[in-house]
Amino acid sequence: MISSALSSPKSGSGSDRLCQWLYETFQSSDPHLRLLVLSFLPLLSGIYLSRVHSSDSSSLPSLAGFEAVLLAVYSSEAKSRAGKPLLVQIPDLSQPSLYHAPRNKAVDDRSRQSVGVLSPPLEPHIAVKSTKRAIIVGTALDCYYKQVSQMPAWSKLDFCKFAAAWAGQDCPCRTKLDRDEDNHHENGNVNGNGHIRLLREDSGFSNGTRSGDGDEVDYEDDVIKEVVVVEMNNLGINEENLETKGVRIPLPWELLRPVVTILGHCLFGPLNSQDVKDSASVAVRCLYARASHDLAPQAILALQSLIRLDKNARAAATTAATVTTNASSNANTPSKAKKPEILLVSK
Repeated sequence: MISSALSSPKSGSGSDRLCQWLYETFQSSDPHLRLLVLSFLPLLSGIYLSRVHSSDSSSLPSLAGFEAVLLAVYSSEAKSRAGKPLLVQIPDLSQPSLYHAPRNKAVDDRSRQSVGVLSPPLEPHIAVKSTKRAIIVGTALDCYYKQVSQMPAWSKLDFCKFAAAWAGQDCPCRTKLDRDEDNHHENGNVNGNGHIRLLREDSGFSNGTRSGDGDEVDYEDDVIKEVVVVEMNNLGINEENLETKGVRIPLPWELLRPVVTILGHCLFGPLNSQDVKDSASVAVRCLYARASHDLAPQAILALQSLIRLDKNARAAATTAATVTTNASSNANTPSKAKKPEILLVSK
């Protein structure tokens, strides 16, 4: 019921009672009520960003209600950080790790430690400006990630489908990394131009256009979707998991970083359903294609790692299932009864 109300074409205005309820509920001290509001954050932020960046956004009603909820979550996260940035310690590769056994004990030189900044200190905001929209929504998603293990499956599915749509789900090179690695295993080497040749040659496309005389957009979309369905089926992903929501939007790193982090949990969280993992797998590949087009090195490296880990996990699961099936079939196969031995005794 709440999801239907949020998805209504007239939702999100300043007078929207549901947005007012979400805003006031998140201010509550009850942690369960706050989790309830956070569970709808993927749907709310997805609809909000899709409407803001839609082609007819000028004719849409005010989205002040959505923005109020996002600002409430942003302010809560900013307060919890107490004006400090999010940092990560980057190991010094010139020093031996815990898994080495050096002859001489390494000197603890803290001055050589590298520190990466995941997120700078957060500034207070009382309104969502276009220049600050990505950091506000991204910070709200950081807050969602802190509780993602407690989020229901439908909330994670909403997030994955919006993430795929934000990337631009119709790009045929979303399965490029899968095909490149398959070619590597088949041919024993990697094509040096593989990163440049993004599009699938055997589907009739080269350099983003259809080869041949025709250039019908409908035909191109049909071929792209057919290619994607085939590749996802090869990974054991059902076609209904390719359903997406929203529209293609700008993806600066402030917004993309928490999106990738949440997708990592959706892929490898031990308690996640297979539907969540499959939808996350599709979203990661869509975002990888988008990052390849945008030439975003941070995103390419992160998403490439997730895709490879996903492929390895699926391959391991398939192997384990095959071994289990073979073992059970061997156990149930009746063995032939041995003929009684006849001993001949000479008199």
